[in-house]
Amino acid sequence: MSHETTDIEYLFQDPKIHLDERVRDLVSRLTLEEKIESMLQYQPAIDRLGVAAYKHGTEAAHGIAWLGEATSFPQPVGLACTWDTELMRQIGSVIADEARVYYRRDPKLNGLTLWAPTVDMERDPRWGRNEEAYGEDPYLTGELSKELVKGIQGDHPVYLKAVATLKHFLGNNNEVDRGSGSSSIDPRNLREYYLRAFEKPFMEGGAQSMMTSYNLINGTPATLYHGVNDIVRDEWGMDGFVVSDAGDVMGIVNDHQYYDSHTPGVAESIRAGIDSITDDAELSKRAIREALAQGSLQEEDLDRALFHTFRVRFRLGEFDPAADNPYASIGEEALMTEQARELSLRAAREQIVLLKNEHELLPLDPVRCGKVAVIGTHGNEVYRDWYSGTLPYRVTPLEAIRTKLEGEDEKERVVYRDTKDRVTLTAANDGSKLAVDSSGEMRLSQDGEPTVLTMTDWGYGSVTLHDEHLGTYVTSDEITLRVTADEAYGWYVKEVFGLTPVGQGEHLWTTWNGKPVIAGTEGSLKVVEAEKSALNAVECNASTASTVSGQSHTTFQVETVSDGLAEAIVAAQAADTAIVFVGNHPLINGKEENDRPGLELAASQQRLIEEVHRVNPNTIVVLTGSYPFAIPWVQEHIPAIVYTSHAGQEHGTAIADVLFGDYAPAGRLNMTWVQSEDQLGDIKDYDIIRGGRTYQYFEGESLYPFGHGLTYSPFEYSDLRTDALKDSVTSIAALDAVDTLQVWVEVTNRGVAAGEEVVQLYVRPGASRVKRPLKTLCGFQRIRLEAGETRTVSFTIRMKDWAIWDVTRDCYCVESGEYTLLAGASSADIRLEHPVYVRGEVIPPRQAGRSIRAENFDDCSDIVLDESKEQREACVRPRTPQRSGWIAFHGVDMDTVSVAELQCRVSGNSSDATIELCLDAPDSEAVARVNVGNTGGAQAWVTLSEAVHSVSGIRDVFLLLSGEVRLAHFILGDHATEDSGFQA
Repeated sequence: MSHETTDIEYLFQDPKIHLDERVRDLVSRLTLEEKIESMLQYQPAIDRLGVAAYKHGTEAAHGIAWLGEATSFPQPVGLACTWDTELMRQIGSVIADEARVYYRRDPKLNGLTLWAPTVDMERDPRWGRNEEAYGEDPYLTGELSKELVKGIQGDHPVYLKAVATLKHFLGNNNEVDRGSGSSSIDPRNLREYYLRAFEKPFMEGGAQSMMTSYNLINGTPATLYHGVNDIVRDEWGMDGFVVSDAGDVMGIVNDHQYYDSHTPGVAESIRAGIDSITDDAELSKRAIREALAQGSLQEEDLDRALFHTFRVRFRLGEFDPAADNPYASIGEEALMTEQARELSLRAAREQIVLLKNEHELLPLDPVRCGKVAVIGTHGNEVYRDWYSGTLPYRVTPLEAIRTKLEGEDEKERVVYRDTKDRVTLTAANDGSKLAVDSSGEMRLSQDGEPTVLTMTDWGYGSVTLHDEHLGTYVTSDEITLRVTADEAYGWYVKEVFGLTPVGQGEHLWTTWNGKPVIAGTEGSLKVVEAEKSALNAVECNASTASTVSGQSHTTFQVETVSDGLAEAIVAAQAADTAIVFVGNHPLINGKEENDRPGLELAASQQRLIEEVHRVNPNTIVVLTGSYPFAIPWVQEHIPAIVYTSHAGQEHGTAIADVLFGDYAPAGRLNMTWVQSEDQLGDIKDYDIIRGGRTYQYFEGESLYPFGHGLTYSPFEYSDLRTDALKDSVTSIAALDAVDTLQVWVEVTNRGVAAGEEVVQLYVRPGASRVKRPLKTLCGFQRIRLEAGETRTVSFTIRMKDWAIWDVTRDCYCVESGEYTLLAGASSADIRLEHPVYVRGEVIPPRQAGRSIRAENFDDCSDIVLDESKEQREACVRPRTPQRSGWIAFHGVDMDTVSVAELQCRVSGNSSDATIELCLDAPDSEAVARVNVGNTGGAQAWVTLSEAVHSVSGIRDVFLLLSGEVRLAHFILGDHATEDSGFQA
């Protein structure tokens, strides 16, 4: 806790001394062994100096998690749908307050360095961790996460309330092969998309911490990526500390197989910017000691890292009198306050998106809506994800709807059907029935009545089984099954099972990890290892599947006692209004370590919607999800559709408030919802420009566009204008690239009730040297207007934010030309346009005779970026050795030198490794061919040259790469330029 004594024994204890001097003094007093011990997530106490033990890393994605009850907020994917920056700051403040409460309870274990927010760009909705981040747009993500950071860290000039840790740096948007795969990101994608989301919370939000990601970036493990120091620290000025993700430093060997031992990976991680290692403590410390002994790590490397971590601890007030720190007095009174509860409800309401509202079916009139059928599992549940905290309470939609319609006839007005099947399980070979006793033990027996289990179908072969009498779920361990779990929850969700039909009414019963459930001795159930041949037999013919691992009873008959769908249809038919609740479970079919198997709803949920709508046209669908869904049938046929994330403790209240008009929805989508997975490319393709990803580059027809969301009141836009003066030549508003532009638009509520609107401002670039976005978000405001009210909404735009990354000169550049401002209610619902002319730069042609980095291509095909260990830039190689790829460099001026030679810095790992030079088109006749061959391995770099036939003019250059070849950089020039820019 805080340093209370007035006796100052060491310089670092004196609050009057400059912060950096104090930190350096403390670090200098540590022994080498104490420094080694302090490099880990759990920093030990150093009693002789009065330094307390401290833990880095408290989960706080949408509320304090894993420490006990705390205020819960909607998932980040939902918070992003609020488009409300002030709300984000207030949420951050509540999270920090509650972190302070738990810190006072146990400062050794409940640290104030919070692992949030997740700033990863979500360019693919199939990502298993989609609920953790803020969407597909870097401007929206940057603005929202910046404000959350400000709320978490507070506004005191000296002290921090808590510390925000941005994660995961960088290019971490797929779970498949996340620990071993490489994200291929060229400089334009990197600078214009992936980095921009992180830049704002650092440079404007002042974030004091960052976590690296599991993946490689262009072949380099993220913990070793040069951008941590070069960009985050040197360019952006981040003066906090960098932490590795759990197990990832050891993952350099274990997952990436980048080194043969842990010592070089640990040493290089620290030198590359990792200040705190979240990993096996003993292995990490042993590797640090070995690196110090070998000389690959110096004590000053540890000093630098510890300066960063202890500097943050000083700013948290740990080493100062409590009276000096305004946050030190935060106590139990700040935990789960009434104000925090109201903020949770506000957030849950604001994040709800009205996707469709045909014939103004919503809002429902409590007096006139008649009998209401609430249908679906999600109608009476509030689920939590892996990073949710312990909810202090939970309000389900059913409870909230009944409250809206309460009265003497409440039971008659609201009927609920959960749509779950009630089933019994019978061993196929001898007819023994599955029964559960009061302790949750499961046995197969020929005697007595079988236990009826409630089965929920989550789609894609996943079901959960629940005993309503016991109130618990069937769960499994390595060898047994029991009915003892309170919920389907955990890193491994062992309450998920498969019941796969195998013919003639029989099913193969498998656990969460695909292991068969069989009958053991004396009626017991066992989990066994699957034998491939036996499982193949099951898939082909149930009669031959009597054994797995030598055991009998490998298949089961599932008998339906009550049909959940049939009951739902009856209820819907008898109701005036049917509200169907569908969606995902946050820990099933998509979570950390598991990407989604598809974008569709579970087949059983899709059928439920169709059947309910068939008998009741007044059907409303409420979709609760951690991610976008592909629901074209629902959009076409269902009159009203509402989307919400898993919104925490007030989930049901918020939904009911929207359905019955006590709150008018104004949430906006933070991601494009596509019609079908077919509209997406490879989940591992990080090139959004050439891949046509996100609303910026997607040219297909979306289901719902980025920024979409309806309201209960119509809003009118008028008079879009700027403060730029008209240019005498272009006759349109014009300004310089260094200027700031003021933009105004009038917005009027034309409805009969107050409502909220999210006013969105985009920019569409004109002619450009390169492929530019169709439009890019550059401003937004969420406003509330009374009926008939008009407000002037203003935006301030820095022209430098319209810059692209110029790959010809390795710098940002605002191109000269006409840009069009677009104001509207979504990226597709543009109401007004206004042109402006920017006096910027015209990017000059590339100059022959100068070294050109291969990664700085303008276009490519079948190419990925990989690592060049001899230099910090990436190299390029064909996606597969069996298929050639090419890179293009547009507009190379061949007249600046006499081009007689192509020089390449290359490595080859196959006899057929070659590079061909073509001009103007990739399929034109080659004017030079470099036979690379095998240079001694992928990182055995050599300079090779080949004569070029006479060329002149400004030409597009194409380099065709074949075989196992890597290209770092090249020169088109004469023999005199042989060594220009080539540094091994």
